[in-house]
Amino acid sequence: MNAGKIKSFTDLNAWKEGHKLVLMIYKITNNFPDIEKFGLVSQMRRCVVSITSNIAEGFSRKSTKEKAQFYFISLGSITELQNQLLISRDLKFIKEKDFQEVGQQTVVVQKITNGLIRFIKNS
Repeated sequence: MNAGKIKSFTDLNAWKEGHKLVLMIYKITNNFPDIEKFGLVSQMRRCVVSITSNIAEGFSRKSTKEKAQFYFISLGSITELQNQLLISRDLKFIKEKDFQEVGQQTVVVQKITNGLIRFIKNS
């Protein structure tokens, strides 16, 4: 990562890939049963938005410790979302193909966010 070119949280690859994940989750949850509108749909959407929101908030913090704290919260939200995806698949709310695609994207975001944490700790 070239820190000189990073001017906004939207320049971070972790945020960019997380944003793709947000769009994926909103799209697949549109097809969930209406009864889940205020249950799993709401929970998954809040969770996925938390991922990019914490990356954005962490970016604005000045100390490495504070930045890392928000990036770690983002990692927790990714894991929470992975659990919710498993539940959704097992309840047959999402197709296996969608589960695999979104699951792969969660791993991408997880890896990049871990890399971001390593980068700021070594800076």
